[in-house]
Amino acid sequence: MSLADELLADLEENDNDELEALIETKTAQAENNDENVFKTPAVPMEVDIKNVSIRELAKLRDSSRLLTVMTEINKNFDKIPKPSDIVGLIEADPEYRLIVEANNIAADIDSEIDIIHRFVRDKYQKRFPELESLVLIPLEYVRTVKELGNDLEQAKNNETLLGFLTQATIMVVSVTASTTQGQLLSDKEKEEIDEACDMAVELNNFKQKIFEYVESRMTFIAPNLSTIVGASTAAKIMGVAGGLTKLSKMPACNVLCLGQQKKILSGFSQVTTLPHTGFIYYSDIVQDTIPELRRKAARLVSTKATLAARVDACHENIDGSTGRLLREEIEKKLDKLQEPPPVKFVKPLPKPIEQSRKKRGGKRVRKMKERYAMTEFRKNANRLNFGDIEDDAYQEDLGYSRGTIGKPGTGRIRLPQVDEKTKVRISKTLQRNLQKQQQQWGGATTVRKHVSGTASSVAFTPLQGLEIVNPQAAEKKVNEANAKYFSNTSGFLSVGKKTT
Repeated sequence: MSLADELLADLEENDNDELEALIETKTAQAENNDENVFKTPAVPMEVDIKNVSIRELAKLRDSSRLLTVMTEINKNFDKIPKPSDIVGLIEADPEYRLIVEANNIAADIDSEIDIIHRFVRDKYQKRFPELESLVLIPLEYVRTVKELGNDLEQAKNNETLLGFLTQATIMVVSVTASTTQGQLLSDKEKEEIDEACDMAVELNNFKQKIFEYVESRMTFIAPNLSTIVGASTAAKIMGVAGGLTKLSKMPACNVLCLGQQKKILSGFSQVTTLPHTGFIYYSDIVQDTIPELRRKAARLVSTKATLAARVDACHENIDGSTGRLLREEIEKKLDKLQEPPPVKFVKPLPKPIEQSRKKRGGKRVRKMKERYAMTEFRKNANRLNFGDIEDDAYQEDLGYSRGTIGKPGTGRIRLPQVDEKTKVRISKTLQRNLQKQQQQWGGATTVRKHVSGTASSVAFTPLQGLEIVNPQAAEKKVNEANAKYFSNTSGFLSVGKKTT
């Protein structure tokens, strides 16, 4: 696409109504001020770029508007302003209006350099078509073309190129230049390219001069705002906003977007684009932050910058004390955001509230322990002396011994004695049953004792005294019952009738 087509496409992207309104406004200003107003040239499609000079495309360099601004800047550059020089609104001060116009001129210079870059690119493609993809920044491309010209061999070890290109870029350019298929430029084409390059470099010098002047005056016009974002960024956002008063009336979210540029990527990925990023995002205080926090830092800076602009619009704290306080708050918050997270403290579990368990103890438990305690006899049976050969108690049971029982040095072990403490307890029910079984009749004789000849049949009863009883009566009844029900020869007692 030629330069004429690109310029026409740029004009078609804007709304026609807005473009016409802008042209009419600038035309009216030119008639009132008797000055030429810079407008982006619209090149007709039938115009050939080969027959158009750079003076016809880029008219800002020779315009009276740029010459007037630069003359005023050179006149006031060495002049040191004083706060007492401002009377009334700051927007009415002539030097303030010069600063605003200088900001607008700086933005127009960037657009003019882009136009010159396209012109030079279209002309120089004949000699070195690959250079466009190697050097992307317009001003660096123009300077490179000015240095190389027709002689591409001087790209290697060129100290002039080291002033604005990196060593890696210079190496790639020199290697590509040795294999390029471009053709030599004619003297007329080289003169046109050199003229365009000189114009771009001169416009860039004007822009640097404007920035130096604006920065030197921003500490006087907006000291608090300049303290936060710097004089250069303060001048840019104030120029885009249309003055300090309009800037102070804008919300912080709009101040954040001042200076943003919409990029048309023609179908390429938009992952690397940064939406809603303007002059404040590229200020020093934001760029010094780590990349992960730059968006948050830009929002914080825009908020504080709005407050500082309102203070400057009221002409208060001209020494910049409010701006320093706001900048300290920003730095503290950014430092807090960059701090590592605190180490998590392992909180121990609280001491459990344990209630005392109910344990049955006292006399009853002590008696139970004494009852099941191991006796001294059993303890000696379980003991073994070190280094003694044991004798088997029985020949059949190898390895069985009585321990230290009966051996010298162990003392005399008595036989286990019946102790009431360790005696097995018998329940009362069992005692009554045992007493019934051991009940006796007739003195020494009992029913269960079968003593022939000497058994007596006389028993003492508590009611009748002496009573003659038959000792065999009870056993006789048992024998009869066993013979009746459990005999091997007894049959069925009663058999039902057979039913048919």
